[in-house]
Amino acid sequence: MTLASLAYIGADLVALTALVGVLYARRHSRKDLMAAYIGVNVGVLAVTLLLATSDVGAGLGLGAAVVFAILRSTAVISQQTILLQPALTVGVTVDLLLLVCLILVLVKREGDSALMTTATVLAAVCLAVDFFIHLPDVIIQLTNFVATGESAFTSAMLLRSLGFLTGVAGAGLVAWIFSSTRGSVSPRLFALTALVFLLLLTLQDLTSLVQILVNTGSLLLGDAAFVALAWLINHHLALVLAQVFLFLLPASAALVAGFRLPSSRMQSLTWQAQAGDAAAARIGRKFRRHAFLAAAWCLVALLFVGVSLTYGVSLTHQEVVLSAPEKYRQSEGTAIIPYSQLADGHLHRFQYKASDGTVMRFIIIKKAGGAYGVGLDACENCGDAGYYEKDGKIICKKCDVAINLATIGFKGGCNPIPLPYQSQGGKITIKTSDLDALSSHFKNA
Repeated sequence: MTLASLAYIGADLVALTALVGVLYARRHSRKDLMAAYIGVNVGVLAVTLLLATSDVGAGLGLGAAVVFAILRSTAVISQQTILLQPALTVGVTVDLLLLVCLILVLVKREGDSALMTTATVLAAVCLAVDFFIHLPDVIIQLTNFVATGESAFTSAMLLRSLGFLTGVAGAGLVAWIFSSTRGSVSPRLFALTALVFLLLLTLQDLTSLVQILVNTGSLLLGDAAFVALAWLINHHLALVLAQVFLFLLPASAALVAGFRLPSSRMQSLTWQAQAGDAAAARIGRKFRRHAFLAAAWCLVALLFVGVSLTYGVSLTHQEVVLSAPEKYRQSEGTAIIPYSQLADGHLHRFQYKASDGTVMRFIIIKKAGGAYGVGLDACENCGDAGYYEKDGKIICKKCDVAINLATIGFKGGCNPIPLPYQSQGGKITIKTSDLDALSSHFKNA
């Protein structure tokens, strides 16, 4: 325990004695509550001292995020706003306080130990809150490794797991690379970078908080404020990219520092520099090598993150295009599809215009044992998004859930809405009146 920590504890004990023992007890005569006040004070003091390091702050945030994710995945917490709203409120408040501290650090030429301690504690709290807010969505991805109806021991599951672990490891590596530039640039420049980074983070947290308040009816916005909120929501990725490429500033500074080493900088590196030109030269070469490597790896990390957040995200969010509807015969109020058209065992999509003018779709697939799965190209949960076939699986376009082939034609879950049909005489027949009765499941054309 450091001398500063002991000083904080001593000051706290003095204040506690004065406030509780002298002022409160003598004025209110409630000695039974003194223990409670002392206990709360000790707890707050302990948490404050623990949060004085970023590692502990991140650890507490991670632990809380894991608990939150478990509660969400088990449906104990059905509405995220129950915890997200107070968490974002605390987060925005701490972000603003930390911004003030960083501005004061930049303004003051001489170091202020009390100010730096306050900034460290606030930074730890900021880390804890941000971990709590953002990590549950990452942790919940663990439940998506195995799709519905899929075996847990598949190549797809292994690839998803490796992708997740690679992403986590990559995030940690990128964070370490960015922090490595700190030793090669001016502390004021690095603090300025952190200030702008925190400003963008505060803007994102504030946007999320306002969005929750608007959605719950707790806050009403004017036209201009609503337009600004919509712009921030729609340009969330741009704000994230701005945070990432902000580190071009320390990377460039590290590169410049490698080429130019002022004598004052050289003298401050280590006392060995004063021993002679040879020692100073070695220290200079070491510093220059570190500066170049930090700048190079920082640029590589920026390129990697930028490509991942743009090209990579666009690849993963490519919209699936449904196959074109196939032709079929229609006679005397009946849609007729021959077995030969369905014999390949793949998904077949058909289109029908209902009597009310609604353009609707239905699907047919030959299942094992010669049975047929017949239903609308829509479900009760996801609406008329439709289904597509990939790698022998029938997948819902909206929720990306693989449908158990055997359950197509049965009600429940994300299954296609069952459609009455008859199978005889080498063909599938569907009454158009049955299709007309189900047109409400599709949006009017």
